[in-house]
This record gives sequence, structure tokens and C-alpha cells, in this order.
Amino acid sequence: MDLDQVWPLFGLRLITPRLELRPLRDEDLPGLVDVALSGVHDPARMPFGVPWTDAEPTTLAHSLAQYHWKLRSGVSPDSWGVSFTVLHHGTPVGVQELHARRFAARKTVESGSWLALAHQGNGLGTEMRTALLLFSFDHLGAEWAESSAAAWNEASLRVSQKLGYEVNGVSRAQTRADEVVDEVRVRLRREDFARPNWSLTTEGVEAATEFLM
Repeated sequence: MDLDQVWPLFGLRLITPRLELRPLRDEDLPGLVDVALSGVHDPARMPFGVPWTDAEPTTLAHSLAQYHWKLRSGVSPDSWGVSFTVLHHGTPVGVQELHARRFAARKTVESGSWLALAHQGNGLGTEMRTALLLFSFDHLGAEWAESSAAAWNEASLRVSQKLGYEVNGVSRAQTRADEVVDEVRVRLRREDFARPNWSLTTEGVEAATEFLM
């Protein structure tokens, strides 16, 4: 028995014109730590609800590994979160996450992501979220996708708007001990998804979907 049979998510691949997304493996962690330390946002503004990028390098490395191990260990059909390593020309450049709670009844997924500053501004953020939406709507059978971003995070909100999301409310969120921001929630119905002009190539979908559902 190989590792993909032990943990069926490891056999999943989502391939776009420029990217490959695969559920995060332990061997991806060193590269992702390097990417995170290279910078993923302006240090003056925190886009994440948990300010993990503020940590010292060693602490960041440990907490990044612990977070993804915890996420992996908590997967069940009733509640799951999958972190996808995003590869560009075979090199890790960020992470795209997909989460669901009581998916069989709610048919709703949630997403979040981060991408190296060096790779922002050229459409990769849109492409990686599009891959996740194609997988969610066409293979998992999701009916809704939800996400959120700080009100000042225009780049993230533009990606959502481009893909067909609509604003679904605003709440207050604390990002740092001394920083509270408006968080804009967005929601996308499957029928409103602005599909790309390219097709998603997949591997290992059947085993992965059975594992999640």
C-alpha cells in the first residue's frame, strides 16, 4: 500500500495553465516557510485574522508546520480543511485552503489563501482560487462558496468580484492586538461563477472526494 492509499488526499492534483495545486505534504513545508519569510504582504498592514506572519522566523516555521498538521489530522466527512500547496514551475509560491462544515447538508465551501509578494499582481491569485472553485462546484457538488477579506484589501476583493462573488455583510475583526478592521464577507452561487476560458486538469479526484464526503 502506498501513501496515496493511506491518505487519499495526497493523490489529488489540480492543474491550471500556470499552476499545480496539491494537498500539502510534509516535504512542502521547508519551501513554504522560505516563501512566507520572503514576504506575503506589506508588514504595515495585517490581512490575516491570526497575525502569523509577525512571528520570528523559527516560531513562524514551527507554527506553520503545527497548523497544517492539525488541519490534516482533523479531516472528517462532517468537517474538513485542506491546505493546497500552490506550485509555479514546480516551486512552492503559496497556499490555497478549502474548508467545509456539514458539507452534505450545507453544500458550502470556504476559502482562504496567501501568495508570495514576488508572485502577486500577475493573476496567479485569481487562477489558484478559480482552480478551487472548479473543483468544489464540478467535483464536490458545492452550491455556494464563501470567503472574506479586510475592507482595505482591495486586491483580494477584486479577485472575488471578478469571479462573481457578491458582498454578504461586514463584521469587525481583530488582526493584531492593537488593530481592528472591517472584514467584508463575500458569497458566490454556483450559477453565478464567472468560469475561466481554460479547463482544469485533475488527478486523484474520485478517491479524494469519497474521502471528504
